[in-house]
Amino acid sequence: MKLTTITQITLDGVTQGNGGSTEEDLRGGFDRGGWARGAGDDTTRDHIAATFQRADAYLFGRRTYDILRDFWGTMAELKQHPIGVALNSKPKYVASTTLTRSDWANTEILGDDLFRAVADLKDSRDGELQVHGSSRLIQWLLEKDLVDEMELITVPVVLGQGARLFADSGRDIALNLVDARTDSKGVMIHSYRPVGRPAYATF
Repeated sequence: MKLTTITQITLDGVTQGNGGSTEEDLRGGFDRGGWARGAGDDTTRDHIAATFQRADAYLFGRRTYDILRDFWGTMAELKQHPIGVALNSKPKYVASTTLTRSDWANTEILGDDLFRAVADLKDSRDGELQVHGSSRLIQWLLEKDLVDEMELITVPVVLGQGARLFADSGRDIALNLVDARTDSKGVMIHSYRPVGRPAYATF
């Protein structure tokens, strides 16, 4: 399977609280959630829905999984939305060492050997395995060379606080741009493929 990460991100790299601040966010001092609500025009919203629909399976970190389950997996009206239909009907894999069971249909919790579990998923079938949100999981996947493509949906806002997609220190990665578009509200969608390490100039 092709592993694709899809991330809503601010200009200063923040991914936290795109839909709104949770109680956990507020306890941690983050109070600028909801920055992606209302961002983008209909073409971007349609693109996001189509992205969820084209997935063959999903991989989530624990926190993102809980948020999506509570939103798309429990509300009857949202279950009928194209994103809700896709999430409820397709296989979902959770990277967690604390979650032991889930009542959301088609969910499998991956074991302690996460690298082997994800590598086996990628090798076991064709199609696309999508990671939405889950910034800490994405950092780990990048470190382990498990990401085939990254899509960044950049909202033109600077937050000045919040958890960021890329760690302050970590491996370096060169990326090739494979697709780019900008909607009428300035939201930019860029798709990249990792291509090894960057080349550095010497003086």
